[in-house]
Amino acid sequence: MKISVVIPAKNEEELLPNLLESIRAQDFDDYEVIVADALSDDRTREIAAQYGAMVVDGGMPAVGRNAGARAASGEILVFLDADVIIPEHFLKNLYTEMQERYIDVATCAIIPLSDIQLDRIIHKLINLTILANLRVDPKAFGFCIFITKRLFNRIGGFDETIKVAEDNDLVKRASAFRPLRFLNTVHLHVSVRRFEKEGRLWYMAKGIGLNVYRTFKGEIRYGNDIVSYDFGNYDKNSNSHQTLDRIENGLIKIEKNYKRYIANINTWGSVDSEEEKEGHRKFRRQIKTIVRDLRGTLTSSNKNKDS
Repeated sequence: MKISVVIPAKNEEELLPNLLESIRAQDFDDYEVIVADALSDDRTREIAAQYGAMVVDGGMPAVGRNAGARAASGEILVFLDADVIIPEHFLKNLYTEMQERYIDVATCAIIPLSDIQLDRIIHKLINLTILANLRVDPKAFGFCIFITKRLFNRIGGFDETIKVAEDNDLVKRASAFRPLRFLNTVHLHVSVRRFEKEGRLWYMAKGIGLNVYRTFKGEIRYGNDIVSYDFGNYDKNSNSHQTLDRIENGLIKIEKNYKRYIANINTWGSVDSEEEKEGHRKFRRQIKTIVRDLRGTLTSSNKNKDS
């Protein structure tokens, strides 16, 4: 077997079929799919079996990925999450490029399953950050790690005692033997449900803070309550971060109003018609209102800090 696709999952009956369909549509046959299920109480196991996947008992993501890897027979382990989708030719191009470039551990560009510009900007920044740090501080997301089984076994797989960033730890240890590479011929489509749950700006701020913590104090292991990890639950986070949430919502409103404004241009009458002028005035009023609300949010936040 050339490729083993390993998917840790918990309660993923809604999104897992999308990924499995994208795998089934590949123009590459020498692969197997392993779903490591963490005691789902929905139809995750049943769906995986219907698509011909091997189902093994999982747990938290590191536990599930290790369980899947133990059951795998492929030369290359392709770690994905249930909420991603692979484009056509993905497996074929991945295997070919890793063979031709003699790569043992790799990642690739991620593209959000979203039409919100803020999501696209954030993911472009993430891709650029990973590329810029390949040599000095290699990192990769657990849903986007491709590694030969021999190297995976050599480093002992994922560290199951690590609570968050076990994916970055794996890549760092693997890079001590073989350098992390960024594949040029493939990319992944990824869900933004984490962004929607926690807030885009807060999620990014939290990620930066965790990286700083890990740099100076080491890995965040179970028993360390600096951060929580809720596997399998993607409902809206009850802990709101009001200032960042309002800024984010304001930016998204500006984008939506701009798209609506552009769409309306072609429906207006002649240039400089009253209809067009009123459309311009309405758009400016909307933007001014959003900016005023953002200023109020920032001013209120600063006052709260001072008090």
